[in-house]
Amino acid sequence: MKHSHLEVTYRKGRPLAAYYYLPRQDGDKSVRTERVDGGLLVDFTSDGRPIGIEISSPSRFDPRALNEALVRLGQEPVRPEDLSPLVAA
Repeated sequence: MKHSHLEVTYRKGRPLAAYYYLPRQDGDKSVRTERVDGGLLVDFTSDGRPIGIEISSPSRFDPRALNEALVRLGQEPVRPEDLSPLVAA
């Protein structure tokens, strides 16, 4: 996967879980998870590349926290329209 994207899982119309996928190579797997500000959990490969960010509390999600984490990880900030499914919930 070459592009980042957001996946939101809903239950009874409310966001239950959310995951922001980062670009990854075929076969990449998470071997380590690190908690960062804003209730976010970052998954890393064995060689230290970030491959995704779990949004552990979608109902209390702060887009600024995600963008701050992305910038610290050397990734592009997410555009507001890409977060609209989660923000609207």
